Amino acid sequence: MKTDYEILLMLDPELPEERQNEIVSRTREVVEQSGGTWDRHDVWGRRRLAYEIDHKQEGTYHLLELSTEPETLDEISRVLRITDGVMRHMPTRRITRRTTPVRPPAEGDRAEYAPRETRSEGAS
Repeated sequence: MKTDYEILLMLDPELPEERQNEIVSRTREVVEQSGGTWDRHDVWGRRRLAYEIDHKQEGTYHLLELSTEPETLDEISRVLRITDGVMRHMPTRRITRRTTPVRPPAEGDRAEYAPRETRSEGAS
């Protein structure tokens, strides 16, 4: 069963653009060869890191959105781990929006869902 995923990919900022495109293209090929679908690729560009990684203060970010089998995601992660130029990658499962409305709390349940200030006023 196919699952929707996002992969946040952080690449070495010194990599040439051709090499960055090659890494993304190879990932896309793995997805499509396994019967998955490639949904979107957003280039976020160069961003400053919160802390240095491999003596680098910046990274180039790419957000990949895809639908594939979990086994294929494992293979993609394995390949990205050993690929030169990939500083970090983080695959996560995409959650689709709920199509049915959420039931509002019953009258007696409102205190449980009320903001903290409202609940503390009644407790005094």
